[in-house]
Amino acid sequence: MLNADENVGKDASEPGSVVLLRHGQTAWSVSGQYTGRTNIPLTKQGMIQARQAGVRLRQSFPHGFEKDCVYVSPLKRALQTAQQAGFDQPLPMPEIMEWDFGHAEGQIRQDLSKELGRDWDVWSDGPAAVMNLPKADRDEVLPGGDHVQVHVTSGESLQEVAERVDKAIAAIAPQVLDGKDVILIAHAHVLRILAVRWLGLDPIDARLLRMYTAHFGVLGFYKGDRVLKQWNC
Repeated sequence: MLNADENVGKDASEPGSVVLLRHGQTAWSVSGQYTGRTNIPLTKQGMIQARQAGVRLRQSFPHGFEKDCVYVSPLKRALQTAQQAGFDQPLPMPEIMEWDFGHAEGQIRQDLSKELGRDWDVWSDGPAAVMNLPKADRDEVLPGGDHVQVHVTSGESLQEVAERVDKAIAAIAPQVLDGKDVILIAHAHVLRILAVRWLGLDPIDARLLRMYTAHFGVLGFYKGDRVLKQWNC
């Protein structure tokens, strides 16, 4: 966990930190369905988790975040998380939308592997490997009664997602180097990829970082190197 005093007394000339906050629980995060661009809402528990994350963030970053340093994925679950955590007017950043899972959208890995006739893995195979499976746009009813529209696309490769997050990193880097703390509120896969790209690692290494709902990680600098400071806070 973060030390609540970490940012107290920080020299203004020092670089800031990048906080990566995953959205709260959704029905599909419980069921294990791949959730890319489907605009699924938070569950009641997800709302509670987001508020709890806001409390932890205020403890760890008592000076808060400047308005121009709060970015959010435009998808509903991220926006709801931002609002519940106490960020009323976050700036939309399309570059941190979740990975577009294509024909894997709304599916679970075991079912896709069974249909494909072999073990399928999103990290090594990507959505392209399941493009020939008969998936179509559809309306799905969530356990709470909400309807969501599932749109099936050709999806994105891991490299395409990495290129997106590299743009996000380039956009926030001047603020961080200027000593400001920046927070990105988004999704598990894309934030994991962003974390390893911050570290200069191959995007597939993101598979080694698990990220819990409504938990955050902290990136920053140490002796001139980009580092992972904390995870799953």
